[in-house]
Amino acid sequence: MQQDVASPPPKNPTSLSRLYARPGFLLRRAHQISAAVFEDACKELGLTPAQFGVLTVLQAHPGMGQSSLARALGFDKVTVLRVLRGLEGRGLVARVPAEDNRRNISVTLTAEGASVLQQAQKPAEKAYKRLLAPLDRNQQDQLLELLQLLTGELEDEARAAFVPPAAPSRQLV
Repeated sequence: MQQDVASPPPKNPTSLSRLYARPGFLLRRAHQISAAVFEDACKELGLTPAQFGVLTVLQAHPGMGQSSLARALGFDKVTVLRVLRGLEGRGLVARVPAEDNRRNISVTLTAEGASVLQQAQKPAEKAYKRLLAPLDRNQQDQLLELLQLLTGELEDEARAAFVPPAAPSRQLV
């Protein structure tokens, strides 16, 4: 007795082309490429874009709390904790209870973290230039403007808040 077997759905190249042209697909793919370009440029230092971001924010705001750090980079709490544990394990950051509230965790760069961040500046710039290399200068400016517009206008849709820290106060002498 022969059993009826459903035939596979017809291949529809139109649906794939529509998928591949969707903004979300292209943004995710661009992010994958961006991360790969950055990690390749910083492979000798073993830094990821997320780690570079954390070190950069901490250099500008020593002793920042973990929650504020997460918001400064648009990370959720789990992601910032994972990144910090990796950096702490390498001796690049130190986490201690905050002085004003022992339940909060304050994060600072170690001397080694500051050194790695300094060493990462040229490779990070190289990665940035490599990522934008396919575009002429006007296209580069336009891409950055459009990405800022997109992220700014849709910020309320994000899963994690992005709150850039206030500029460090400057003491007048």
